[in-house]
Amino acid sequence: MSGFWKETVRDVRLMKRGWRWGHRAQVPRSAEPFVPPATTTVFDNEWSRKPAARAVREVAQAGLEAVFRSQVKTQVEGLDVLDRLDGPVIFVANHASHLDTPLILLSLPDEWRRRTAVAAAADYFFDTWWRAVGSSLVFNTLPIDRRGGALSTQPGEVLAEGWSLVVFPEGTRSKDGTVGRFRSGAAYLALEYGVPVVPIAHRGTYAAMPRGVNWPEKDRSGGRRQLTVRFGEPLRPAEGESVREFAPRIRAAVARLLDEDATDWYASMRRAAERSTPDPAGEEIAEWRKIWAATESPDTEPDKIRAWRR
Repeated sequence: MSGFWKETVRDVRLMKRGWRWGHRAQVPRSAEPFVPPATTTVFDNEWSRKPAARAVREVAQAGLEAVFRSQVKTQVEGLDVLDRLDGPVIFVANHASHLDTPLILLSLPDEWRRRTAVAAAADYFFDTWWRAVGSSLVFNTLPIDRRGGALSTQPGEVLAEGWSLVVFPEGTRSKDGTVGRFRSGAAYLALEYGVPVVPIAHRGTYAAMPRGVNWPEKDRSGGRRQLTVRFGEPLRPAEGESVREFAPRIRAAVARLLDEDATDWYASMRRAAERSTPDPAGEEIAEWRKIWAATESPDTEPDKIRAWRR
């Protein structure tokens, strides 16, 4: 019997010594945290393309434009490419800020703007009913599930109905103002539905309203930040060209437009011919240096060579 009590006392001492009294229990370093399975709330926003919603959107965007112009300055180039198109098209742009969507939409001619939808992240813009309704009503957003879930409306359905679509292939806003990897969704839609891709490059939105900022910031002199946006020549898949081949060509077109905006048309075309266009992902430098460079507003000097494009 004495042996039993000795073992019991020893076990209690071991437990007391090993237990982190007053602290959380230790978790092995090799243990992986539990992540609940991703779920997507299917939000049917087909109503946002009905006549009543479109009428409300026209009023809302008029008010938005007044506020937008009061906070930032804009310069738009290349809209003449749309004169040679008879929609729908896929507008593909870099993504740096929540200002990107209003900048692009408000730069479009009215007849194009009224028939354009915007692909938006379902897990961000459609996670609550009020945000889903607001974004659908004002921007005509279409939920795109970045995690591969099922949605009530697919982008192809919108294109088939004659609507153009704004797509940000990076899938999220830039963290440092540079351009990330392009996903292949826009290239796939272009091949699948036979619609052209219009590349768009813009600068200045990151400097005006980066991540974590909810209202456009002023420049160093206290004035409105300068934003620029350029529309490029439409791209169409070549005969036999695959999605994997077409997607890099779209990104290269956006990169050339960014180069043109930073320099001039002639220099950017020469570098494109030499295949030496600067990578919009930026140099291999510290992230803080990329962010610092991206906080500079773009130069809009009138002496740049513009190749007679408005």
